[in-house]
Amino acid sequence: MRGLYAVTPDTDDTSWLVAAVQAAVRGGARVVQYRNKTADARLKSLQAKALASAITGSDAILIVNDDVHIAAEVEAHGVHLGEDDPALADARKALGKHALIGVSCYNDFSRAQALVEQGADYVAFGSFFASRIKPAARRADLALLRDARLLNVPVVAIGGITAENARILAREGAHAVAVISAVFDHRDPAEIERAARAIAAVFAEVV
Repeated sequence: MRGLYAVTPDTDDTSWLVAAVQAAVRGGARVVQYRNKTADARLKSLQAKALASAITGSDAILIVNDDVHIAAEVEAHGVHLGEDDPALADARKALGKHALIGVSCYNDFSRAQALVEQGADYVAFGSFFASRIKPAARRADLALLRDARLLNVPVVAIGGITAENARILAREGAHAVAVISAVFDHRDPAEIERAARAIAAVFAEVV
């Protein structure tokens, strides 16, 4: 898990979503998280299935935000859990030992430590920068990325990330950056691909 971790925007336009995600993957996204906070269960299932099919044959993996049931239904590579989502142990039981289970740790290193001990496969910290998607999100300090090296799992940074500030996070130890707006605010797939490529390139530059 390294580089661009593309998180989908809220949309009911499934055709556009599929084209947008395929463009992001062509641009270098190695993880796609399906996230739609406004869709009903039927639309979520439909979109997740469409994305699972759309990235088949690529190097990208599909993670479903919050919903263990949909992750299992579409045979996604894993699920990402926040503090109000199902327990990690329950997700592991439902999805099996090979599933990737990521956890949001906000600005809380002790939460990350505890969840890694429980079997989390990767941790996410943030918001590192002001986020239009979550303007009230808890802010995280760059020192968290340095401390997180002790966890021995991939570390994902989130929150207001662009091609410009992603370099800061990569240098401080982030293995990947989770991005919505800087990639998917573009409507044209060609622009999405270019935006994704610019962020992915940061990690090729930072050793």
